[in-house]
Amino acid sequence: MKYTVILEEGDSSYGAYVPDLPGCVAAGETREEALALIREAIEFHIEGLKQEGQPVPKPHSVSELVDVDTA
Repeated sequence: MKYTVILEEGDSSYGAYVPDLPGCVAAGETREEALALIREAIEFHIEGLKQEGQPVPKPHSVSELVDVDTA
């Protein structure tokens, strides 16, 4: 499955979260590190859901960049 991951750049690090998996978050010093860590977090999160007998949410979130005139 492919989940939408939101990356946010902070002053000195990157944060990542998955809208379809509430509570699934990660942070890293670089964009690449944050992506690697969120991939691990997704796998761990899904494993935990399965162990608890909870359903694994199907991905339904999407993202789109929208151009806005700020002039």
